[in-house]
Amino acid sequence: MRRAALIGGVAVVTLVIPLILPAGQLATYVLLGLAAIVTVGLSLLMGYAGQVSLGQASLYAIGGYTAGLMSVHGLPSLLGLLAAPVVAAAIAALVGVSLLRLRGHYLAFATLALQLILLSVLSQGDWAGGAIGLQGIPRLSVAGVEFADDLSYAYLTWAALALTLLVSYNVIHSRAGRGLRALATSETAAAASGVPVGRYRLAVFALSAAFAGLAGGVYAFFVGYLAPGSFPVLLSIEYVVMAVVGGLGTISGPVVGATAIVLLVRALTEFGTQPGMPSYAPSVLSYAVYALLLVLAMLFLPRGLVPAAREAAREAARELAERRGRKAPT
Repeated sequence: MRRAALIGGVAVVTLVIPLILPAGQLATYVLLGLAAIVTVGLSLLMGYAGQVSLGQASLYAIGGYTAGLMSVHGLPSLLGLLAAPVVAAAIAALVGVSLLRLRGHYLAFATLALQLILLSVLSQGDWAGGAIGLQGIPRLSVAGVEFADDLSYAYLTWAALALTLLVSYNVIHSRAGRGLRALATSETAAAASGVPVGRYRLAVFALSAAFAGLAGGVYAFFVGYLAPGSFPVLLSIEYVVMAVVGGLGTISGPVVGATAIVLLVRALTEFGTQPGMPSYAPSVLSYAVYALLLVLAMLFLPRGLVPAAREAAREAARELAERRGRKAPT
Protein backbone atom coordinates (compact mmCIF):
# COMPACT_ATOMS: atom_id res chain seq x y z
CA MET A 1 0.00 0.00 0.00
CA ARG A 2 2.79 2.37 0.94
CA ARG A 3 4.67 1.51 -2.25
CA ALA A 4 1.61 2.18 -4.40
CA ALA A 5 1.12 5.54 -2.69
CA LEU A 6 4.77 6.43 -3.33
CA ILE A 7 4.50 5.52 -7.02
CA GLY A 8 1.28 7.51 -7.33
CA GLY A 9 2.88 10.52 -5.66
CA VAL A 10 5.89 10.41 -7.98
CA ALA A 11 3.59 10.12 -11.00
CA VAL A 12 1.57 13.16 -9.92
CA VAL A 13 4.71 15.22 -9.31
CA THR A 14 6.16 14.35 -12.72
CA LEU A 15 2.86 15.30 -14.37
CA VAL A 16 2.77 18.66 -12.60
CA ILE A 17 6.42 19.59 -13.21
CA PRO A 18 5.98 20.42 -16.94
CA LEU A 19 3.22 22.89 -16.06
CA ILE A 20 5.44 24.92 -13.75
CA LEU A 21 8.75 24.69 -15.62
CA PRO A 22 9.86 27.73 -17.64
CA ALA A 23 9.61 27.26 -21.38
CA GLY A 24 13.39 27.10 -21.73
CA GLN A 25 13.66 24.16 -19.34
CA LEU A 26 10.98 21.95 -20.88
CA ALA A 27 13.50 20.73 -23.43
CA THR A 28 15.71 19.49 -20.59
CA TYR A 29 12.71 17.66 -19.10
CA VAL A 30 12.06 15.95 -22.44
CA LEU A 31 15.71 14.95 -22.96
CA LEU A 32 15.89 13.68 -19.38
CA GLY A 33 12.87 11.46 -19.96
CA LEU A 34 14.28 10.12 -23.22
CA ALA A 35 17.60 9.34 -21.53
CA ALA A 36 15.72 7.50 -18.77
CA ILE A 37 13.89 5.37 -21.36
CA VAL A 38 17.15 4.27 -22.97
CA THR A 39 18.79 3.68 -19.59
CA VAL A 40 15.94 1.45 -18.38
CA GLY A 41 16.68 -0.96 -21.21
CA LEU A 42 20.42 -0.77 -20.66
CA SER A 43 19.95 -1.43 -16.95
CA LEU A 44 18.00 -4.60 -17.76
CA LEU A 45 20.69 -5.69 -20.23
CA MET A 46 23.58 -5.10 -17.84
CA GLY A 47 21.80 -6.02 -14.61
CA TYR A 48 20.10 -9.25 -15.74
CA ALA A 49 21.82 -10.46 -18.90
CA GLY A 50 25.22 -9.34 -17.63
CA GLN A 51 26.12 -7.74 -20.97
CA VAL A 52 27.78 -4.32 -21.28
CA SER A 53 26.80 -2.24 -24.31
CA LEU A 54 28.80 0.81 -25.36
CA GLY A 55 26.67 1.32 -28.44
CA GLN A 56 23.22 1.99 -27.05
CA ALA A 57 23.18 5.37 -28.78
CA SER A 58 23.33 3.53 -32.12
CA LEU A 59 19.96 1.91 -31.37
CA TYR A 60 18.68 5.32 -30.30
CA ALA A 61 19.83 6.62 -33.70
CA ILE A 62 18.17 3.74 -35.55
CA GLY A 63 14.85 4.57 -33.95
CA GLY A 64 15.24 8.26 -34.72
CA TYR A 65 16.20 7.76 -38.36
CA THR A 66 13.43 5.19 -38.85
CA ALA A 67 10.76 7.60 -37.66
CA GLY A 68 12.34 10.55 -39.44
CA LEU A 69 12.80 8.86 -42.81
CA MET A 70 9.29 7.43 -42.85
CA SER A 71 7.79 10.82 -42.04
CA VAL A 72 9.93 12.73 -44.53
CA HIS A 73 8.80 10.36 -47.28
CA GLY A 74 5.14 11.05 -46.62
CA LEU A 75 4.14 8.20 -44.30
CA PRO A 76 2.05 9.03 -41.21
CA SER A 77 4.21 10.25 -38.35
CA LEU A 78 2.44 7.97 -35.89
CA LEU A 79 3.36 4.99 -38.05
CA GLY A 80 6.97 6.14 -37.96
CA LEU A 81 6.90 6.37 -34.18
CA LEU A 82 5.42 2.88 -33.88
CA ALA A 83 7.95 1.48 -36.33
CA ALA A 84 10.95 2.98 -34.53
CA PRO A 85 11.10 0.47 -31.63
CA VAL A 86 10.19 -2.44 -33.92
CA VAL A 87 13.00 -1.72 -36.39
CA ALA A 88 15.53 -1.11 -33.61
CA ALA A 89 14.58 -4.40 -31.90
CA ALA A 90 14.70 -6.31 -35.21
CA ILE A 91 18.18 -5.02 -36.06
CA ALA A 92 19.38 -5.73 -32.52
CA ALA A 93 18.06 -9.29 -32.73
CA LEU A 94 19.75 -9.75 -36.10
CA VAL A 95 23.19 -8.54 -35.05
CA GLY A 96 22.80 -9.89 -31.52
CA VAL A 97 22.89 -13.49 -32.74
CA SER A 98 26.58 -12.97 -33.48
CA LEU A 99 27.48 -10.20 -31.04
CA LEU A 100 26.14 -11.93 -27.93
CA ARG A 101 28.52 -14.83 -28.44
CA LEU A 102 31.14 -12.43 -27.09
CA ARG A 103 31.66 -11.78 -23.41
CA GLY A 104 32.90 -8.97 -21.20
CA HIS A 105 34.96 -6.21 -22.78
CA TYR A 106 34.90 -8.00 -26.14
CA LEU A 107 31.15 -7.42 -26.38
CA ALA A 108 31.53 -3.84 -25.14
CA PHE A 109 34.05 -3.05 -27.88
CA ALA A 110 31.93 -4.84 -30.48
CA THR A 111 28.88 -2.69 -29.65
CA LEU A 112 31.11 0.38 -29.76
CA ALA A 113 32.33 -0.67 -33.20
CA LEU A 114 28.71 -1.14 -34.28
CA GLN A 115 27.95 2.45 -33.39
CA LEU A 116 31.03 3.76 -35.22
CA ILE A 117 30.04 1.79 -38.33
CA LEU A 118 26.49 3.11 -38.19
CA LEU A 119 27.67 6.71 -37.82
CA SER A 120 29.96 6.23 -40.83
CA VAL A 121 27.11 4.82 -42.92
CA LEU A 122 24.78 7.65 -41.94
CA SER A 123 27.35 10.35 -42.65
CA GLN A 124 28.03 8.97 -46.14
CA GLY A 125 24.48 8.01 -47.12
CA ASP A 126 22.58 10.55 -49.17
CA TRP A 127 19.37 8.72 -48.30
CA ALA A 128 19.92 9.78 -44.66
CA GLY A 129 20.99 13.33 -45.41
CA GLY A 130 24.69 12.54 -45.14
CA ALA A 131 26.87 14.57 -42.81
CA ILE A 132 24.49 17.52 -43.18
CA GLY A 133 21.71 15.53 -41.59
CA LEU A 134 18.08 14.66 -42.15
CA GLN A 135 16.07 17.88 -42.23
CA GLY A 136 12.42 18.78 -42.44
CA ILE A 137 11.07 16.08 -40.11
CA PRO A 138 7.45 17.05 -39.43
CA ARG A 139 5.89 17.25 -36.02
CA LEU A 140 4.17 14.17 -34.66
CA SER A 141 0.47 14.06 -35.47
CA VAL A 142 -2.05 11.65 -33.92
CA ALA A 143 -5.62 11.56 -35.27
CA GLY A 144 -5.20 15.03 -36.71
CA VAL A 145 -3.84 16.48 -33.46
CA GLU A 146 -0.34 17.86 -33.90
CA PHE A 147 2.24 17.87 -31.10
CA ALA A 148 3.30 21.45 -31.74
CA ASP A 149 4.94 22.61 -28.49
CA ASP A 150 7.43 21.38 -25.92
CA LEU A 151 4.71 20.77 -23.33
CA SER A 152 3.00 18.18 -25.52
CA TYR A 153 6.32 16.38 -26.04
CA ALA A 154 6.97 16.50 -22.30
CA TYR A 155 3.78 14.52 -21.70
CA LEU A 156 4.47 12.24 -24.65
CA THR A 157 7.86 11.46 -23.15
CA TRP A 158 6.27 10.89 -19.75
CA ALA A 159 3.81 8.42 -21.30
CA ALA A 160 6.61 6.61 -23.16
CA LEU A 161 8.66 6.35 -19.96
CA ALA A 162 5.65 5.06 -18.02
CA LEU A 163 5.07 2.42 -20.71
CA THR A 164 8.73 1.43 -20.58
CA LEU A 165 8.68 1.06 -16.80
CA LEU A 166 5.44 -0.93 -16.92
CA VAL A 167 6.82 -3.34 -19.52
CA SER A 168 10.06 -3.73 -17.54
CA TYR A 169 8.15 -4.42 -14.33
CA ASN A 170 5.98 -7.06 -15.97
CA VAL A 171 8.98 -8.72 -17.60
CA ILE A 172 10.96 -8.86 -14.36
CA HIS A 173 8.03 -10.29 -12.39
CA SER A 174 7.02 -12.83 -15.02
CA ARG A 175 8.13 -16.43 -15.36
CA ALA A 176 10.82 -15.31 -17.79
CA GLY A 177 11.85 -12.71 -15.23
CA ARG A 178 12.65 -15.44 -12.72
CA GLY A 179 14.93 -16.97 -15.32
CA LEU A 180 16.55 -13.57 -15.86
CA ARG A 181 17.16 -13.18 -12.13
CA ALA A 182 18.76 -16.61 -12.08
CA LEU A 183 20.85 -15.61 -15.10
CA ALA A 184 22.00 -12.46 -13.27
CA THR A 185 23.10 -14.52 -10.28
CA SER A 186 24.96 -17.27 -12.13
CA GLU A 187 24.87 -18.09 -15.83
CA THR A 188 26.13 -21.62 -15.19
CA ALA A 189 23.54 -22.32 -12.51
CA ALA A 190 20.76 -20.84 -14.66
CA ALA A 191 21.73 -23.03 -17.62
CA ALA A 192 21.85 -26.09 -15.35
CA SER A 193 18.33 -25.24 -14.15
CA GLY A 194 16.98 -25.26 -17.69
CA VAL A 195 17.03 -21.53 -18.41
CA PRO A 196 17.63 -20.90 -22.15
CA VAL A 197 20.51 -18.50 -21.51
CA GLY A 198 21.20 -17.53 -25.11
CA ARG A 199 17.55 -16.96 -25.96
CA TYR A 200 16.92 -14.86 -22.86
CA ARG A 201 20.04 -12.79 -23.41
CA LEU A 202 19.00 -12.08 -27.00
CA ALA A 203 15.47 -11.20 -25.90
CA VAL A 204 16.73 -8.67 -23.34
CA PHE A 205 19.09 -7.19 -25.92
CA ALA A 206 16.18 -6.75 -28.36
CA LEU A 207 13.95 -5.32 -25.61
CA SER A 208 16.59 -2.78 -24.61
CA ALA A 209 16.92 -1.85 -28.29
CA ALA A 210 13.14 -1.37 -28.57
CA PHE A 211 13.22 1.06 -25.64
CA ALA A 212 16.10 2.98 -27.24
CA GLY A 213 14.28 3.00 -30.60
CA LEU A 214 11.12 4.37 -29.00
CA ALA A 215 13.10 7.17 -27.37
CA GLY A 216 14.83 7.87 -30.69
CA GLY A 217 11.49 8.15 -32.48
CA VAL A 218 10.20 10.71 -29.98
CA TYR A 219 13.50 12.59 -30.24
CA ALA A 220 13.25 12.80 -34.03
CA PHE A 221 9.83 14.46 -33.94
CA PHE A 222 10.77 16.68 -31.00
CA VAL A 223 13.92 18.10 -32.61
CA GLY A 224 12.84 17.89 -36.25
CA TYR A 225 16.41 17.32 -37.39
CA LEU A 226 18.82 14.38 -37.17
CA ALA A 227 22.53 14.16 -37.93
CA PRO A 228 25.26 11.64 -37.14
CA GLY A 229 26.67 14.18 -34.68
CA SER A 230 23.45 13.91 -32.66
CA PHE A 231 24.49 10.42 -31.52
CA PRO A 232 28.15 10.56 -30.43
CA VAL A 233 30.00 7.80 -28.62
CA LEU A 234 29.93 9.98 -25.52
CA LEU A 235 26.15 9.54 -25.45
CA SER A 236 26.50 5.76 -25.12
CA ILE A 237 29.01 6.22 -22.29
CA GLU A 238 26.57 8.60 -20.65
CA TYR A 239 23.87 5.93 -20.65
CA VAL A 240 26.24 3.44 -19.00
CA VAL A 241 27.09 5.97 -16.29
CA MET A 242 23.37 6.62 -15.69
CA ALA A 243 22.63 2.91 -15.35
CA VAL A 244 25.56 2.24 -13.00
CA VAL A 245 24.97 5.28 -10.81
CA GLY A 246 21.22 4.67 -10.52
CA GLY A 247 21.46 0.91 -9.93
CA LEU A 248 21.67 -1.95 -12.41
CA GLY A 249 18.79 -4.38 -12.60
CA THR A 250 16.31 -2.03 -10.93
CA ILE A 251 13.20 -0.29 -12.23
CA SER A 252 13.61 3.13 -10.63
CA GLY A 253 17.43 3.20 -10.67
CA PRO A 254 17.74 4.27 -14.33
CA VAL A 255 15.30 7.14 -13.78
CA VAL A 256 17.24 8.33 -10.73
CA GLY A 257 20.56 7.95 -12.52
CA ALA A 258 19.34 9.74 -15.64
CA THR A 259 17.94 12.60 -13.57
CA ALA A 260 21.19 13.05 -11.65
CA ILE A 261 23.44 12.89 -14.72
CA VAL A 262 21.31 15.08 -17.01
CA LEU A 263 21.01 17.81 -14.40
CA LEU A 264 24.72 17.59 -13.62
CA VAL A 265 25.68 17.76 -17.31
CA ARG A 266 23.39 20.75 -17.80
CA ALA A 267 25.06 22.54 -14.88
CA LEU A 268 28.52 21.71 -16.25
CA THR A 269 27.53 22.93 -19.71
CA GLU A 270 26.36 26.25 -18.31
CA PHE A 271 29.59 26.54 -16.34
CA GLY A 272 31.75 25.58 -19.32
CA THR A 273 30.12 28.17 -21.56
CA GLN A 274 30.79 31.05 -19.20
CA PRO A 275 32.85 33.95 -20.59
CA GLY A 276 36.54 33.22 -20.47
CA MET A 277 36.15 29.43 -20.67
CA PRO A 278 37.71 27.65 -23.68
CA SER A 279 35.38 26.22 -26.34
CA TYR A 280 36.31 22.65 -25.42
CA ALA A 281 35.50 23.11 -21.72
CA PRO A 282 31.98 21.53 -21.75
CA SER A 283 33.13 18.29 -23.42
CA VAL A 284 36.26 17.99 -21.27
CA LEU A 285 34.23 18.56 -18.11
CA SER A 286 31.68 15.95 -19.19
CA TYR A 287 34.31 13.28 -19.82
CA ALA A 288 36.02 14.05 -16.52
CA VAL A 289 32.76 13.88 -14.56
CA TYR A 290 31.70 10.60 -16.20
CA ALA A 291 35.03 9.01 -15.27
CA LEU A 292 34.89 10.39 -11.73
CA LEU A 293 31.30 9.24 -11.19
CA LEU A 294 32.07 5.72 -12.40
CA VAL A 295 35.06 5.46 -10.06
CA LEU A 296 33.12 6.83 -7.09
CA ALA A 297 30.15 4.56 -7.80
CA MET A 298 32.38 1.49 -8.00
CA LEU A 299 34.17 2.41 -4.77
CA PHE A 300 31.34 3.63 -2.56
CA LEU A 301 28.06 2.66 -4.25
CA PRO A 302 28.80 -0.51 -6.22
CA ARG A 303 25.10 -1.38 -6.44
CA GLY A 304 23.95 2.16 -7.28
CA LEU A 305 21.97 4.91 -5.59
CA VAL A 306 18.59 3.18 -5.42
CA PRO A 307 19.80 -0.14 -3.89
CA ALA A 308 21.98 1.81 -1.44
CA ALA A 309 19.01 3.98 -0.42
CA ARG A 310 16.83 0.90 0.06
CA GLU A 311 19.48 -0.76 2.21
CA ALA A 312 19.88 2.39 4.30
CA ALA A 313 16.10 2.57 4.80
CA ARG A 314 15.96 -1.09 5.88
CA GLU A 315 18.86 -0.56 8.28
CA ALA A 316 17.16 2.50 9.77
CA ALA A 317 13.92 0.53 10.18
CA ARG A 318 15.79 -2.31 11.94
CA GLU A 319 17.51 0.11 14.31
CA LEU A 320 14.19 1.80 15.08
CA ALA A 321 12.56 -1.58 15.79
CA GLU A 322 15.44 -2.58 18.08
CA ARG A 323 15.17 0.68 20.03
CA ARG A 324 11.46 0.21 20.47
CA GLY A 325 12.06 -3.35 21.60
CA ARG A 326 14.57 -2.26 24.23
CA LYS A 327 12.21 0.40 25.53
CA ALA A 328 9.25 -1.98 25.72
CA PRO A 329 8.31 -3.09 29.28
CA THR A 330 9.32 -6.61 30.29
